[in-house]
Amino acid sequence: MNKEQVQGNWNQVKGKIKEQWGKLTDDEIALYNGKSDQFYGKLQEKYGIAKEKAEKQIKEFCDSCSGDKAA
Repeated sequence: MNKEQVQGNWNQVKGKIKEQWGKLTDDEIALYNGKSDQFYGKLQEKYGIAKEKAEKQIKEFCDSCSGDKAA
């Protein structure tokens, strides 16, 4: 999912992020829509995972969101 798609469907994306990573606050989730490096950091911090694992989870999340659009 590209940035235009995220911005156009922000409420849906935000809901899916909450489902995927429920420990994140709304302010932390807002980082996804513009400050992705900080979002990665919060994901690592809240879930105690390495940068590579955070990147993999986010890529899989984005891929699944793109798949929803194709359906």
